[in-house]
Amino acid sequence: MKISKTDIIHIQPIKKSIDARKKPNIFVVWTFLLKLKQEEVIYKRYKNDHDVERYKPHFYNIPKLSLKEFGSRPVVIGFGPAEMFAAYLLVKVGLRPIVLERGKCVEQRQKDVAFFWKTGQLNPSSNVQFGEGGAGTFSDGKLTTGIKDFRIQFILETFISCGAPKEILYLAKPHIGTDRLVQVVKTMREKIQAFGGEIHFQACMKRLQQENRKLIGVIYEQDRQSYHIETEQCILAIGHSARDVFSMLYQDKILLEQKNFSIGIRIEHKQATINQAMYDRDAAPPDLPVADYKLAVHLPNRHSLYTFCMCPGGEVIAASSEPNRLAINGMSRYARNGVNANSALLVGITSNELHDTHPLAGMYFQQKLEEAAFHAGNSNYFAPVCTVGDFLNHRMSKSLGDVEPTYRPGVTIAAPESYLPNFVVDTLCLGIPAMARKIQGFDSPDAILTGIESRSSSPIRILRNEFCESISLAGLYPCGEGAGYAGGITSAAVDSLRCAEQIVKKFTKNHS
Repeated sequence: MKISKTDIIHIQPIKKSIDARKKPNIFVVWTFLLKLKQEEVIYKRYKNDHDVERYKPHFYNIPKLSLKEFGSRPVVIGFGPAEMFAAYLLVKVGLRPIVLERGKCVEQRQKDVAFFWKTGQLNPSSNVQFGEGGAGTFSDGKLTTGIKDFRIQFILETFISCGAPKEILYLAKPHIGTDRLVQVVKTMREKIQAFGGEIHFQACMKRLQQENRKLIGVIYEQDRQSYHIETEQCILAIGHSARDVFSMLYQDKILLEQKNFSIGIRIEHKQATINQAMYDRDAAPPDLPVADYKLAVHLPNRHSLYTFCMCPGGEVIAASSEPNRLAINGMSRYARNGVNANSALLVGITSNELHDTHPLAGMYFQQKLEEAAFHAGNSNYFAPVCTVGDFLNHRMSKSLGDVEPTYRPGVTIAAPESYLPNFVVDTLCLGIPAMARKIQGFDSPDAILTGIESRSSSPIRILRNEFCESISLAGLYPCGEGAGYAGGITSAAVDSLRCAEQIVKKFTKNHS
């Protein structure tokens, strides 16, 4: 751009991505923010250049209120890494929320998860789904999202202030890593407490008290004792696995509806295979990350197969939260230096596949398949696995190939037909070879299929209005992925901020 160093006041990266479309000639593409002494002169010189544009800064203004003016404290139910932002905003404005989390703090939860992975002994209240940090804590901490929202910058900066790596501000596919996210979650909790927030662990919400369709309180259990909180505002951020809460809401006539969701399986390759296919070379240069991918294919059986939550250099993990039901997920650490890569292969589920209009039909469908997968895996939380070669050739060998499964506590060789519906099996049979036409080696005979991936999203939506408030119960704000309004850490964080903003507006309006 022919800009002298002396004309540059400030320069910082705001985006970094990899362009591998013309492999093996691969480019690292950077976008920089410049503050210049002669900014207008230089901008006019490049005003017709599509690679140069004015920067529009985004500011997230947080008002300051006083709880003394407003009476009862707002309650936040759930404490995932995204839902933390609701509590964080409320505490920053001065409303001192009370947080109820059914699981344990992240330090103790981490020990319970490690014990489950080692022994197969599940703690239904402290696992990959339940506990401080939510399900996102054990899924690589991916921050990619398809939405565009001015709140995202605030979310990323907050994560960084809590210890996340600074490059999440500019990487095209940012991630924190499960190992680092644990400390980030802990630091954010401590900040919320420092500002006056109150957090109760192993506190399970049992009832929303209402009067004339207005929220008046929350009842929860902790240490086998029942407690009551008077409140008129509650953010319900329960996650997609709080099935007992969905049942309670349905019984209490809180309006719910079916939401499309997906089920499937995880495919696991050697990371070197993916690097070679995506880059036409290994991923050794320091500027070249281990390769990832994102695929979708539309198939002759009128179903589609797509990849989800791809974990480079990661592992397949046990993600069960209920006795005698098996669920898996994928996870990567920050370094992404594991031998294998894995990704979910998912098939969409609508009311047409459920053949049932009940609002909870999708949840019951998930539970039935998870029970089948539990039994297929030998009824001890071992996961059913098979090779891609065996699956595509409709056979079942007694041993696996060169790809070693990463799932713990162990695996059992079993056919996906033993726990997946026929249309899902058919879609996988058609879809894996179709994906191999896009990524060489994707249908490698030694690649591993592990089931069942059933918790990619919530099968239920809690109906709310344009102000994020339940249409059934004034003062209740269903929020995030579990409520059916987000799909990932970043989008759930955005949604939780929107809900908290509505509470702030209501407090301000009612007491102005």
